[in-house]
Amino acid sequence: MRDADRAPGDLAGGITREVLERDGIRTAFGVRHPDVALASDAALRDSIRHTLARQPDGAHAQATAGVWLFGYGSLLWNPCVAVAESRMARLYGFHRDFRLKLAYGRGSPEAPGLMLGLVPGGSCNGMTLRVSASDLEHELLMVWRREMLTGVYTPRWLTVRTCAGPVAAIAFVVNAAHPCHCRLDDTQVVHLLATGHGMIGSSADYLANTVAHLEAEGIHDGRLQTLHERVQRSRLSS
Repeated sequence: MRDADRAPGDLAGGITREVLERDGIRTAFGVRHPDVALASDAALRDSIRHTLARQPDGAHAQATAGVWLFGYGSLLWNPCVAVAESRMARLYGFHRDFRLKLAYGRGSPEAPGLMLGLVPGGSCNGMTLRVSASDLEHELLMVWRREMLTGVYTPRWLTVRTCAGPVAAIAFVVNAAHPCHCRLDDTQVVHLLATGHGMIGSSADYLANTVAHLEAEGIHDGRLQTLHERVQRSRLSS
């Protein structure tokens, strides 16, 4: 079934470029979660322009080549934008963790789930993804429509180290002031990852896809791997 043929609010096929082009996540929220406050498309465009205007000095030299994004979760395996170049990268000062408890997306009021975000401390291995300068604001709008719609993240320019040297990249950091921000013990994390599901799929699949793509790129995240194994056991025993 094509995305365009699905009923409004049906995102069982996941987030695709077609969904983002037609602002389908917003439509789905209107059907499934009308009480959730969403940023308007105008606000998202303003956020993009504000972010681009705050490029650090080193990033201006990159401007003709586009903009780098730091991928650490679903951007790794489902970017939904044309990626001109990707590099393995390491970010210092932040690490990825399941700090967003959501009753929408990969969770629901009946089965809340968890999503990854960058939080202060440590380091994080991931990938930098270069979005071409051609039609840049529209390409970034596709990213903002998936990452910034509910305000759980804050876009930050951060310096990441790659095999070809450091680059300034946009990274989506957890908005600690958002009501969905949480800090849970591992038992709670495993339970929510094992049981959470919503309009775009399950939290367990999100974790599995992230671990699989990291491993395919030669990146081993011991904590995520351990959580993945525990979630699998929990699902098998339930």
